Parts: sequence; C-alpha cells; structure tokens
Amino acid sequence: MAAPIPVIAGFDAGQTHTTCRLALCPPGGGCIQLAEGEGPGVRHLQAPGGPAAFHEALSASLAVALAACPAAVAATGLSAAAIGASGIEVGSAVQEQGRRLAAEILALPLERVEVTGDERTALRGAMGEAAEGLVLISGTGTIAVGRNRHGREHRCAGWGWLLDGAGSAMDIGRDGLTASLAMADGREPETALRHQLWSALGLDPAAAGSPQAIKALVVQPDFGPAGFAALAPVVAAAAAAGDAAALAIVQRQAGALAAMAATIARELQLEPATIWPMGGVLEHLAVVRQHLALALRATLPTAALRAAAGDACAGALALAAERLP
Repeated sequence: MAAPIPVIAGFDAGQTHTTCRLALCPPGGGCIQLAEGEGPGVRHLQAPGGPAAFHEALSASLAVALAACPAAVAATGLSAAAIGASGIEVGSAVQEQGRRLAAEILALPLERVEVTGDERTALRGAMGEAAEGLVLISGTGTIAVGRNRHGREHRCAGWGWLLDGAGSAMDIGRDGLTASLAMADGREPETALRHQLWSALGLDPAAAGSPQAIKALVVQPDFGPAGFAALAPVVAAAAAAGDAAALAIVQRQAGALAAMAATIARELQLEPATIWPMGGVLEHLAVVRQHLALALRATLPTAALRAAAGDACAGALALAAERLP
C-alpha cells in the first residue's frame, strides 16, 4: 500500500483572526491546496492569556479546515506546519516558545514545525519565485521586511502601537482625532474633518461636551488601536475630497511608509527595489497608496509597486513544505 501524501498546514495568525490553509504536498513538490479554516486572533505570547489565545487560534482554525477536507485526508493528520504570527520576533526566546507550543498543539515533532513573524510569511508568499524585494504592510499596525538575492533580510518598524505605528491605520485615525481636537480649541483651522470624525464616533460636533467625551472614550479598554484604526477610512475619504488637514495626515503617513521601504532598499542594496504593498490601508485606502507612490518617487526612484505572488498563508505553506523529511 502506498504511503499517504503528506498534509501540511500554513497559518496566518494576526491579532484579529487566524487563517489555517491545508495542502497535500507530494514528494517532488507541487503542493495542492485542500481547504481553509478561520479562527480567533492571537496576542503576544508574553501578554496575559497569550499562550491560551495561541492555542485557541491554531486549534480552532485547524479544526474548521480539517472539517472541510475529505475524511480520508483529515484522518492522516499533519506532517508539518508553519505559523506566521503577530508578535513573534525572529531569533527571540518568544519565537522558540511559540515553536514548542505549536508542536504540542498540533501534535508534531519539533523539527516539523516553524514559527515566525507574520511579516516573514507575508514576504515569502509575496515573493513567489522572485529573487529579492520587500513587503510593506500597513493595517492596524505597520511593518516592513525585505530579502535580497543573497538571503539577507532586514526589517523596519513593527515595534508596537505605543512606540512605532507610523504609516498605519491606527496612526492615521489617531492623528485625525488629534487634529480635530486642535480645531475644536482653536489651535488649527477648522475643516470638515472634525465634523466627519466626531459624527463617526456618534458625537454631536456642535456639543460643548464632545471633546471631553472623546478624551474619555479613547482610554476605554475596548477602544485601543482598533478604535483609532476604525477612523482611518474617514480621514482617507476626507483627504480624497481635498480636506487640507486630512491630506496633510495622509501625506505624512505615506512618507513614513516610503522611508521604511527606502531604508530596507539601502540596507539590502535592492536595485531596483520591488515592493509588494499589503494590508488593509494599502489595499483599500486608495488615497494613501497614491501618496505612497508619490513619496517613493522622491525617496526611492527605482521602486516598483507590484502585486504579491501569494499571501501569508502561501508563504507559511512554503515554509512548512521545507520542514518535510
């Protein structure tokens, strides 16, 4: 009887949700995608509840993916897996902790498991067969990482929203709200942005107590980075309509993204520099992407924005395939 074809799993584990993608990986390559499953997001492994959230994210998303597979395939079990997870720093003790946890959760030998930052699986997926380039990721947070043809990698940003969120939806929304309060107390000229943001928060732009309500709102435990990030589309829409305050914010944040790309290109000597833009801001907020392209012309004239060959799950599957014997 022929041995069963190995089944591998690739996980993209972000802060809001986790995707598990399963594939058959016959000897000689040419993996065949089987199914996907969704589960909850992860948090930093050293944060309270971090290991439990990691366990739930992997096990729940895997269970959904396995349920969508033929029974015979699901019964064979996993042969290897790779996880790209938010908060995993390459070369850190947290990475090793994540790898050991994943091996336990997935019932795999340690040598059959890879755990890395989700930016690394995004890069691997985006590259496809390309020799070098970089991913520029802007979602709730932001991070950029590149790889040159010699295998050297360099990363910029991604140090957490309290320290380093330039270019992210969180920073765009927060800067918009900051500007609106400066408009309210007379430090900045009034524009339509203030009314639009305060209305989006369910507040009356004409009410005297609205600034105090905003101050109380942003410190609530359930607001956080996601609360600020939810305002980014409002700022982007205002910028696209020509609002001067919103446009200044978009230009500043796009410039920050361009600086990340230029730094990585310099460090890795990427010439020309292929850039794969990813994340909700660059995929859905056209005005930010437009100003990123303008900023790149000034800071990195050789840059070329390209569509990614694959996503982070594709990158994770590629890493998982490398773990097969």
